Amino acid sequence: MRRWLSSCLRLHDLRPAPGATKKRKRVGRGVGSGLGKTAGRGHKGTKARQGGSVPLGFEGGQTPLHRRLPKLGFTNKPHAVVLEPLNVGRLQLWIDMGRLKVPDPDERGVRMVTMKDLWDSGVTSKRIAQGVKLLGGRGDLVRTPIHIEVSRASKTAIEAVESAGGTVTCAHYNRLALRALLKPDKFHPLLFPKRARPPPKLMGRYLDWDERGEYSPGVQDRNASLRLYKDTPAQENALLLDLAADLENFS
Repeated sequence: MRRWLSSCLRLHDLRPAPGATKKRKRVGRGVGSGLGKTAGRGHKGTKARQGGSVPLGFEGGQTPLHRRLPKLGFTNKPHAVVLEPLNVGRLQLWIDMGRLKVPDPDERGVRMVTMKDLWDSGVTSKRIAQGVKLLGGRGDLVRTPIHIEVSRASKTAIEAVESAGGTVTCAHYNRLALRALLKPDKFHPLLFPKRARPPPKLMGRYLDWDERGEYSPGVQDRNASLRLYKDTPAQENALLLDLAADLENFS
């Protein structure tokens, strides 16, 4: 058997499989070749001209089939809200590794962990398009009290965070406000954009206590009693400019 295989597999016997290759089609080399003169295109007509191919679905000018048939279904893509998913188990893992620092209480109160902190720590991707949604995956791992602000949160995520002694606040950020939050250095402190209120379609979500909306009276009372606060991007940008000015004066 080995001798038979060695006799079949030799370098001088290697060739493509039958049908794997075909000869090049040479046209316009005389009528004796069978493909001379008109080169297999026939006489006149659109397909005989240079660049005479027709687009897919073209039917000579009449209404094509894909336009004669009615449309079916619908798409909601222009109105879709693309949120970055984040499981609470992954959040706890980042805290355990020291990659996400939970702020300690200070004289102002307790600073909330915002989407800027999540973005800087790398727990989310760098392409946060419209916000972050907190999910309840591996909620049994959560044991660190954390006061976090995200765009939306599931019921299981809220339960996991609050059972560990933390809080969840859902805040609305449009594209401009989200860019200002994540990249405050792109804006001048004196020309910083204000955060827009939710549109009427979404206002009910952010007024609902079950959704932990930021405009819910229960959420506002809870945050006030716990002295929760967050630094606005304008304040952070101003602090960075002051620090840069101090370093320049020192040098």
